[in-house]
Amino acid sequence: MKFGTKAIHAGLAPDKATGAIMTPIYQTSTYVQEGIGEHKGYQYSRTGNPTRSALESNLAALENGKYGACFGSGLAAIDCVIKMLNPGDEVISTNDLYGGSYRLFTTIFAKYGIVFHFVDMLDVKHIEAVVTPNTRLIWVETPTNPMMNIIDIEAVANIAQKANALLGVDNTFATPYLQNPLDLGADIVMHSATKYLGGHSDVIMGALVCKDPIIANEMYHIQNSSGAITAPMDSFLVLRGIKTLHLRMQRHCENGEKIARWLQKNPKVDKVYWPGFDSHTNHIIAKKQMRGFGGMISFNLKGNDLDDAKKIVSNTHLFALAESLGGVESLIGHPATMTHGSIPKEVREQSGIVDSLIRLSVGVEDADDLIADLQMAFDA
Repeated sequence: MKFGTKAIHAGLAPDKATGAIMTPIYQTSTYVQEGIGEHKGYQYSRTGNPTRSALESNLAALENGKYGACFGSGLAAIDCVIKMLNPGDEVISTNDLYGGSYRLFTTIFAKYGIVFHFVDMLDVKHIEAVVTPNTRLIWVETPTNPMMNIIDIEAVANIAQKANALLGVDNTFATPYLQNPLDLGADIVMHSATKYLGGHSDVIMGALVCKDPIIANEMYHIQNSSGAITAPMDSFLVLRGIKTLHLRMQRHCENGEKIARWLQKNPKVDKVYWPGFDSHTNHIIAKKQMRGFGGMISFNLKGNDLDDAKKIVSNTHLFALAESLGGVESLIGHPATMTHGSIPKEVREQSGIVDSLIRLSVGVEDADDLIADLQMAFDA
């Protein structure tokens, strides 16, 4: 089954009670039982809900996995993964990690004895150098947020297997339309479904997908025990969003390329970070493990002046200055003060997140209008 067909049909079926083609919103907290322990598969909506179950099955199919679990946010999904570990266990992650993930690791879980190492993963030798007998998880973003660095999933999977560690991949930027980490050896795939999967900036959700039943059992145990679940209405919204994921991603990719190439020619721009360029570090790996390069772009300005960056992000009209990404509308952001504001300045600058860095989430509007909007902001 091709991706577009899976997005619309996988894991889904008409409602048995009414024949409704759309999965109903089962807005209920509990379920009537015919007798003690006699129920129809659902007892309490923290443990399971039919709307959420349909979405979890659909996501598992899109990632070529077997088991899916949805959570109240992307960070809640990552929280579940880290809760699979024990005090003294070590995690290796990329040094240009999303700021929210970095904050979760360093200010929450580090207090409970989990050790985190942040390394440059562009060369997997840096990962091998910090592997110890206590390494239990390697956590990867690719493309990374916001530097768009490409990490070789297959190569990292080999390292994880030798270390008897899990490999988790944040696939939010690429989506299953462009990249399937489980096929490359990952154990767990994570999504902030808030972004491209939902696609309409109207829901907060996270998701995990895996193949291994042992990992799945622990995942569902933590989901139920910690209770960071997503609601039926939100599940419905993401199910609806996924039905057009392939169509939206095609336009995101097309618009992203046009704007990246326009920025590359702009005399005020110092460097553009977009994995579709031949000159982009690990572009060859991106071509190998991705089916396109997406609509996320970052760039910094000549002179690296914070005020210049503030001027541009404050003078667009179609590009909205806002947190988040992956919606149909285009967004512009300033990572150093927004998404990565929780990372110390010296740490973020080492990974390239300088004061003039600007991140674009290119939407599905007309590309010429978006370019004109950026041009006006540069000229302001």
